Amino acid sequence: MSAHGDPGEPHAAGSIRLFTIVWVWLVAITAIEVFLGYETQHFSPTFMLSLLIVLSIVKAILIVSYFMHLKYEKLSLTLLLIPSTVFCLCMILIFFFPDSLRLLQFRTH
Repeated sequence: MSAHGDPGEPHAAGSIRLFTIVWVWLVAITAIEVFLGYETQHFSPTFMLSLLIVLSIVKAILIVSYFMHLKYEKLSLTLLLIPSTVFCLCMILIFFFPDSLRLLQFRTH
């Protein structure tokens, strides 16, 4: 019989206060992203897109860590997810980057 779900076994979880704080941070980051989306003429596109990517990565880390409870998982599971994510991103770049370069040749300047 497995020990999964034993009532005597402590279960790590965050408090409501912690989840509320994380949620407030996620709302604040989303508000910054919306502001950047509407204020396109005040920022250079490179700066704005770089900032949006960084903010999105921070949001993804917060969501995966707290709301998907990976913060409380074993380190081995977390270390398994990082290389697989990097692999998926590399595969996306390998398949889509040549097409994006090809499409740049068709742009009229």
